[in-house]
Amino acid sequence: MAPPLDREQILRRQSLRESAARTYARSLPIVPVRARGLTIEGADGRRYLDCLSGAGTLALGHNHPVVLEAIRAVLDSGAPLHVLDLATPVKDAFTTELFATLPRELAEHGKVQFCGPAGTDAVEAALTLVRTATGRDGLMAFTGAYHGMTAGALAASGGARDTSVTRLPYPYAYRCPFGGGGGDASESGGAHGAELAARWAENALADPKSGVPRPAGMILEPVQGEGGVIPAPDSWLRRMRELTAAHDVPLIVDEVQTGVGRTGAFWAIDHSGIVPDVLVLSKAIGGSLPLAVIVYREELDTWRPGAHAGTFRGNQLAMAAGAATLAYVRENGLAAHAAELGARMLARLRGLAGQHDCVGDVRGRGLMLGVELVDPEGPVGPDGAPPPASLLAAEVQQQCLDRGLIVELGGRGSAVVRLLPPLTLTDEQADAVLDRLADAIAAAVSATPGPTGSPLPTMRGTTP
Repeated sequence: MAPPLDREQILRRQSLRESAARTYARSLPIVPVRARGLTIEGADGRRYLDCLSGAGTLALGHNHPVVLEAIRAVLDSGAPLHVLDLATPVKDAFTTELFATLPRELAEHGKVQFCGPAGTDAVEAALTLVRTATGRDGLMAFTGAYHGMTAGALAASGGARDTSVTRLPYPYAYRCPFGGGGGDASESGGAHGAELAARWAENALADPKSGVPRPAGMILEPVQGEGGVIPAPDSWLRRMRELTAAHDVPLIVDEVQTGVGRTGAFWAIDHSGIVPDVLVLSKAIGGSLPLAVIVYREELDTWRPGAHAGTFRGNQLAMAAGAATLAYVRENGLAAHAAELGARMLARLRGLAGQHDCVGDVRGRGLMLGVELVDPEGPVGPDGAPPPASLLAAEVQQQCLDRGLIVELGGRGSAVVRLLPPLTLTDEQADAVLDRLADAIAAAVSATPGPTGSPLPTMRGTTP
């Protein structure tokens, strides 16, 4: 019989051996040993509800039977596991299933490029593609964006400083860059900010004196994930599609986190009906294993062999798991389920905003949800919103973990509590998640001092 695992020893060795750049391990000091669906069991025997889902990778949760069956079938068949970019039956089945889910225009007139195993590799491929096709170099990207950690992807992300990237305002109703956010983050206020953001982008491209040369492409996320779960209005997305088409600028849509039913449609672009020139995909398309691709309009296919490659772009197990996941989501209507259940969860989360002054905004789409925590007594910024409550958010995350709930933080000041549960989430599981989160917020508010050292208000209109 194997000796029991020593959680503390494992965590101690990780701290000694692994890089200071490690992230999740710092805020989530657990040692997973078993998992199924929504649930993870740690080495200490504790069970957790996982609303991180591998940063959105686990569309079907942990170890779903159809995924395990697909992986076992490849292993038992004796097929090669590593084939670079050679054609295989497994790859053909994955590509066929992927194209069956795409917008018709892209499926009928598209090409697919298998990239390295991470989403950032696919972003790099997309940038290389549009620069090759257009002969131009610059890029348009958006504030708050996150596209990956390799050089080009990082340059396009919100916190980078790169003179070849023109940074445009992303429509963010609660922290509107044009003011009027905060308590006025209503549909009308959000629409006004989105209209101004669209005009800004239009002026940058249309005005010969804007100082912005015509770029090789524009890259955007239909819902900013790491940026704080910020859904772009469908009307704004359509404007970006019209604008880029009018100026012959390829539009790149990064659906690494939003794809495969996450937002309540199979692809987040389906909500607005736009068809981009390049679609960047990873995370859930591999069924929990590393896989990344771009799908793009065939007229952009002007690069030479080897223009973008990757040793592990032929991951057969990931393609089998991915094809099984894509088919299961499609055949079982999980995107519609995510839309319905996500709307109910969003409504209940908005009830928390009526109870706690520190809940500044609640937003999301499908099963991609965020709760932005703020210091209600802090100075209102130029965006019209109170400052982010970073310490409170970290305490909420810890209180959630104490209650057996795993959540992620993101957004400005890492003050947005993010929920990315699997699409197989049941009503009962959703209630359990929200019960634990509500308890955690109440406990964190009581435990976290405000900026002056006094406890933060616990309920709207009251103090502890």
